[in-house]
Amino acid sequence: MISFKESMQLLESLNIEPKETTLLPLMQAQGYVLADDIIADYNSPELPTAAMDGYALKFDDQSMKELKIQAINPAGAKEVEELVAGKCIKTFTGSIMPKGSDTLIPIENVSVKDGAIHIEKDVPFGFSVRQIGENFKKGEVLIKKGTVLDFSEIGVLASLNIEKVKVYKKPIVSVIATGEELLELGEEQTRASQIRSSNNYTIEAIIKKYGGEAKNLGCHGDDIESLKKLFKDALNSSDIIVSTGGVSVGDFDFVKDIVKDELDAKVVFKGVVIKPGQHIMLATVGNKTILALPGFAYSSTVTALVYLLPLIAKYQNMDYKPIILKGKLKTQYIKKSKKTEFAPCNIHIDNGFIEVDFKGKKDGTSAIMTNMIGVSALAVTSPEDSNLNAGEYIDLFIFNLNSIKRGWYE
Repeated sequence: MISFKESMQLLESLNIEPKETTLLPLMQAQGYVLADDIIADYNSPELPTAAMDGYALKFDDQSMKELKIQAINPAGAKEVEELVAGKCIKTFTGSIMPKGSDTLIPIENVSVKDGAIHIEKDVPFGFSVRQIGENFKKGEVLIKKGTVLDFSEIGVLASLNIEKVKVYKKPIVSVIATGEELLELGEEQTRASQIRSSNNYTIEAIIKKYGGEAKNLGCHGDDIESLKKLFKDALNSSDIIVSTGGVSVGDFDFVKDIVKDELDAKVVFKGVVIKPGQHIMLATVGNKTILALPGFAYSSTVTALVYLLPLIAKYQNMDYKPIILKGKLKTQYIKKSKKTEFAPCNIHIDNGFIEVDFKGKKDGTSAIMTNMIGVSALAVTSPEDSNLNAGEYIDLFIFNLNSIKRGWYE
């Protein structure tokens, strides 16, 4: 077995050719990865523009304290009068600043009487004027290739009048759950040893959440001939195969042999010193990858988060960087092994600081999937670490920012 660090270095070194690109309508592109840099082809704004409602004037004319209102300048006006020295023009948010003006005094700073403003509070030079290129300048790279498009990028693209955007196609990820004991959803249980298959659904959800196109191929028993055909068909129709079960050392653990012998795959690594999930295999066939994970639900979920997410990113030419933060322990962490450990934890934001506890997390085997409910992060410790006391800091692999709890024990 190799160390966790070695396994990640080997994964990162894989030379995977990204998927082909496609043009998608703007509002269908959210969640896809941008295939080209987006470069501004004009300045925004193109002319000095009012940032709020007020009166456009020449800065030095504020000393006069009373200025006649020359005209009104609404946003989107076809023509804007040139400012006459010693006067002001009422100007609204988004309006082009009149030629001859250099400052905008807000309506709150003046009183109006007999067609003139009376300045009650001066403003500095250039106040509330958006200068040419304040938002962006012509030739500026606004969104870099490899960015996952979300609401802010969609807004910028719309402001650039980009109706269709070039993105990478999502990798097709086939999911196979193996084990004679597994039952599909809705399938009737006929013996006590049978359990409901959940791995394929958990991993399908992970794929969809993190940018892949999932093909759930269901759960399958330990029939080697059927599994051979299943894996070969999956290899032909997908970019990544993720399987659960059948990769350990048992008599019916056929997956590892099928991958090596039937798919003619090159094994990148087999076995990693981690907890949970040490029986894990990564292999390649040309530009395709096979990730064989353990069968226990918690093990397969953790290893999918750790190893599958960077693979999905590679097929979309993304520079994948996991979010690793430090959190302060509210309770003791008991180190269980001389391995890299991933432990489900609760994280809270309290007065701007991340605090960590393990309240409600059960001790036991790697089958306890309920430990992942409501979890935003995994606490990570290295083989060299020992027990950590309350008040010490622990590494956190953040994979779900949306469910971080605010406050302490809300």
